[in-house]
Amino acid sequence: MIIALDGPAGSGKSTVAKLVATRLGFAYLDTGAMYRSVAWRALEEGLELNPPLPDESIQAMRRIAADEPITFGYLPGRATPSQVFINGREVTTQIRTPATDVAVSPVSAEPGVRAALTEQQRVIGHAGDTVMEGRDIGTVVFPDAELKVFLTATAEERAHRRYQQNVEKARSAGQDYNGLDEDAILADIQRRDTADSTRAAAPLVAAADSVLLDTTELTIDEVVERIIALAAARREPLQTTAARREPAEEQRP
Repeated sequence: MIIALDGPAGSGKSTVAKLVATRLGFAYLDTGAMYRSVAWRALEEGLELNPPLPDESIQAMRRIAADEPITFGYLPGRATPSQVFINGREVTTQIRTPATDVAVSPVSAEPGVRAALTEQQRVIGHAGDTVMEGRDIGTVVFPDAELKVFLTATAEERAHRRYQQNVEKARSAGQDYNGLDEDAILADIQRRDTADSTRAAAPLVAAADSVLLDTTELTIDEVVERIIALAAARREPLQTTAARREPAEEQRP
């Protein structure tokens, strides 16, 4: 069974997907990490990423997405990946920087990049029961997914959540968080919403047969419970397949 979770930036897709996968014993695939990995490599190569993108940048991004495989590492007994690799190089922390946040939209809007990563995602998803989250899982990657959920929330609520996450990360790292600007985060989320919903390749849109779930007034636990109930209704009794990839296995290129 494939559960496709789509939605805009800051809607809680990643957190919810990880918890749902853990509760159900499914594998979790972070598609956002795949696009972030390509974006990080684009930054590393010094590509020009301000639209309109020059042809040199487009060709280089396509090459990275097609020729540099992205894989994940898992800890024993965990359904969610603890490591991200691109072409054998670990980039787990590097892809979660503010610079990558900005770079990922123009990279993910490139059709050649999306086509290459979509093929990788389909291979992983067909390995067994999987929870996948992104912006076009239910519309492009797996249009036949047994359960599609489109998560959303107001831009203000999503910005507040992202701000709180950034504060917590800074605290955990012993860094100063007083300079974090919630208004700047809101502006970035609104920018990404516009870019993601208007791009020519696989724009952000809810699939016609998806369940719309507004999380603005819901806790994470409430969202997870609703999705698990939806999954049970789609397939009862809900069982993991024997062919599913074991989370304990570490996948490396």
